[in-house]
Amino acid sequence: MLQAQSLSVDTKETVKDSLKRKAFIEHLGNGYFPTKYFNFDLRYLIKYNQYEALRTGLGGITNDALSESFRVNGYLVYGFGDDKFKYSVGGAYRLAEKTNTWISASYTDDLQETGSTKFLTDKRFFQFFEPRLLNISLFHAHVTKSIGLEHQITPKILSESVFSISHIDPTYNYTYVVGDTSFNEFDISSTKFALQWSPFSIYEDSRQGLKEVKKGFPKFTVQYTKSFKDVFKSDFNFSKLDFRTIYQFGDEKASYSQIVLVAGMANGDVPLTHLYHAYPNNINKETILQRFSVAGINSFETMYFNEFFSDKFTTVQFKHYLKPFNISPKYKPQMVLIMRYALGNMDNPDRHQNITFNTLDKGYTESGFELNKLLFGFGLSFTYRYGAYHLPDIADNIAFKFTFNVSL
Repeated sequence: MLQAQSLSVDTKETVKDSLKRKAFIEHLGNGYFPTKYFNFDLRYLIKYNQYEALRTGLGGITNDALSESFRVNGYLVYGFGDDKFKYSVGGAYRLAEKTNTWISASYTDDLQETGSTKFLTDKRFFQFFEPRLLNISLFHAHVTKSIGLEHQITPKILSESVFSISHIDPTYNYTYVVGDTSFNEFDISSTKFALQWSPFSIYEDSRQGLKEVKKGFPKFTVQYTKSFKDVFKSDFNFSKLDFRTIYQFGDEKASYSQIVLVAGMANGDVPLTHLYHAYPNNINKETILQRFSVAGINSFETMYFNEFFSDKFTTVQFKHYLKPFNISPKYKPQMVLIMRYALGNMDNPDRHQNITFNTLDKGYTESGFELNKLLFGFGLSFTYRYGAYHLPDIADNIAFKFTFNVSL
């Protein structure tokens, strides 16, 4: 009897240790290093871009062991290139557990890439390093105060809204002209509302909240932004509507395909900081080898940074993943065939002074392939630019880069 009880205790301890290891790996996969009451955010440890050069710091968020009703988060980083500290501090309080409803507030003094748009409802996505970030040079500084509300309408519909007041100061020489008034820096008060709908996914409750246990496609995300002139000294009146859908078919263990469609439309007095750049990822250097860097996940590898801006745009990206090459149980490289297309336009490009760019009204096309997981998660990417925006020098249309794919 004593031996049976001992085996039972040992089994329980083994299961408990296994669950702890699993939870620890899940935290790392989400970019956190967990401690008793506080999870350190690995995103802020070290980064590099063309403006700040090396950027390093610490950040994190309190966990459920401290409280299941509130959380506090923040970060502090330093950029060696611009010799400046950036930081954010915020907190949230849960209003309803059943619908995972949280109200939050934050204060942020940091940089943001000009022309970038993020969906509020995007789940946290962590990479050991972010490929595009290495090459970005066009940032604007912003000081933003915000208050937000997150609410799970149904297990398959997530909503999030935020009201923010921002002072924006471009780090580059830029003037936005509206009528007889010129702006080198400006204030924007805006509200955003986003919905994420995954009608074919299956979700289950877990200790970390609602968890997607089976991915279903297509997925849809829509976001509306409205800026109010003269509200808290805001300078502009404009609106934006952004949409994304992801469709995937096939077997991820064999061969499968993925289509990502993203579209955006901005109306009103919209400065360049809040327009669209179509995800470029090519450095403005002369030779192919000088441009050799790391390919992004959904970026245009042959499109040069700051080459195009639009107030209306659509991108379609198609990827076909071939069945991995079964060279050995642990060594299985995979080839991916890629085609990308972008279309866009701008109504009043002359309003944006001291900066030169093109529009995408003729349609931008590139195709290529990736050979992933060749060595330690690294692979190779080759992409070629053709069509209306094909460049006279053949070498300028070619992007040859590393890829990096690691999953925990």
